[in-house]
Amino acid sequence: MSDLTRFSINQMTVKQLTLPDLVTACRDFGIPAVGLWREPVQEYGVEAAAKLVRDAGLAVTTLCRGGFLTAVDADERAAALADNRRAVDEAASLGTDTLVLVSGGLPPGTKDLRAARERIADALTELAPYAEDHGVKLAIEPLHPMFASDRCVVSTLTQALDLAERFPAHQVGVTVDTYHIWWDDTAPEAIARAGAQNRIHTFQLADWITPLPEGVLNGRGQIGHGAIDMREWQGYVEAAGYTGSIEVELFNEELWARDGRELLAETARRWAENVDV
Repeated sequence: MSDLTRFSINQMTVKQLTLPDLVTACRDFGIPAVGLWREPVQEYGVEAAAKLVRDAGLAVTTLCRGGFLTAVDADERAAALADNRRAVDEAASLGTDTLVLVSGGLPPGTKDLRAARERIADALTELAPYAEDHGVKLAIEPLHPMFASDRCVVSTLTQALDLAERFPAHQVGVTVDTYHIWWDDTAPEAIARAGAQNRIHTFQLADWITPLPEGVLNGRGQIGHGAIDMREWQGYVEAAGYTGSIEVELFNEELWARDGRELLAETARRWAENVDV
């Protein structure tokens, strides 16, 4: 395969592979890094997962996900904060310095987006110092506006930066994901702004394909198969000073129905064909 030095495979892309099978496949294909998800890691055991990837020589680029910090109810808010502290602990155990945050949608019965974003900021006031103490950075991920009501009230990089800039850059930054920002003509300027402050904590690729599936969540396309110019967005991110791993994170039922090792090899090839390394 081509030079995969900066390639990272997000675990969700090939979720049909068990963690041991994913680790073995990465070693076989020369893939140096993985982004992990909390649920399968918890199922396998956090410490066991940490040992597995460490013994294989794999870097863990990110852990997904923390967040869901918009609750109004005091008990729900306390539970969310506790869960995010556990996520920080897990990230530290796994050896990654980046916890991706999907901030949360509108709580039932509410319609105030600005108030929801302020509750995120309030939660970060508690979580950011805790994360720093554990050597973990929080990376706010803006999601496409179609997810604003139920999943993430932070829809643009500008909104993510407006939150992140309330905190030191080594505590809170942003996730740049092509799938969620490619439509936004203000995003290149926001990427430059984030880079100037050293707040680009991770860079993820997924393509936009249509028609979207029912439910839309699992419509992220294989890179190079859709509407997004990956090199263009890589150019923006690298002009802003980012030199880290470039992670592929796909949610797609058709891809998950395929052989996982075959899909992993294809994804590595598509990555090499669509980025400049």
